[in-house]
Amino acid sequence: MDRLIADIPILGVFVGTLALVIACLEIGFRWGRRRQARRELEKEAPVGGMVAATLGLLAFLLAFMFGIAADSFQARRVALAQETSAIRMTYLLSDVVAEPSRTEVRLALRDYIDERLRWADGKPDPPGKSANALLDRLWKSAAAIGRQNPGTVDVFLGYVGKVFELQEERIMVREQSRVPASYWAVLYLVSLLALSSVGYHAGVAGMSRSPVMLAIAIAFSAVIMVIVDLDTPGKGFINVNQFSMRELQAMVTASVGR
Repeated sequence: MDRLIADIPILGVFVGTLALVIACLEIGFRWGRRRQARRELEKEAPVGGMVAATLGLLAFLLAFMFGIAADSFQARRVALAQETSAIRMTYLLSDVVAEPSRTEVRLALRDYIDERLRWADGKPDPPGKSANALLDRLWKSAAAIGRQNPGTVDVFLGYVGKVFELQEERIMVREQSRVPASYWAVLYLVSLLALSSVGYHAGVAGMSRSPVMLAIAIAFSAVIMVIVDLDTPGKGFINVNQFSMRELQAMVTASVGR
C-alpha cells in the first residue's frame, strides 16, 4: 500500500482522500437519519462521547504518522548535508594527489555529483553514469593513488571511503525509511470509521448537512496529503532543497570543466 500511495500524484491523494471522506460522512449521516426516522431512538450524548473517543484515536494516529514522515524528511536533509560535505572534502584533499590522478579523481567526483542530482530529481542515468559505476571508477583511481603513495594519502582515502558510506545511508533514508504499509492501512481504517461516526452523530442529532463537515473533510485530506508528500521524496511540493549539492556542482564544474 505504501508503494500504491507513492505512485499516486500528490494532488490525486488529496482528491481521492477528500472523496472518500465525504462519502463516509454522507453514509454515516444518512444512516443516522434513517435510524431516527424509524424511531430507533438513540441518545445523542452517548453517541457524541463515542465519536469523541474515535476522533481522539484518529488524532493520535495522524500525529504519529506525521512524526514518522517529518523525521524521515529531516534525516534526508542531514544525509544530503553529510554527503555534500564528504564529496567537497574529497575534492579539496585531492590537491595532495599528483597529476594525472588528481584530474581523474576530480572528473569522477564531478560526474558523481551530477548523478546525485539526477537521482534526487528522479531522472534516469546515462549509460555508464550510474552511482555504482561512478563510485567504482572513483575507487579504482583512489586505490591506485594509495598504492603509489602508501601512508601519505590516508586522510584522502578516508574521505573517499566516507563518500561510499554516505551514499548507502542516503539511499536508506530515501528509499527504505517510508511509513510502513500496515500503518497506512490502519490509519485509513480508523479514519473511515471515525468520520463515518461523525456523520452518524450529525444524523442522530437531527442536524442538517453542515458546511463544517466539508471543512473537516478538506482539513483531514490536506493533512494526509502533507504526510504522503513528506514520505515520498522526489515528487510533490515538499522536497529536500538540493542547493548545497548544486553549489558544489558549480564549484567543481568551474574547476575541471565539462
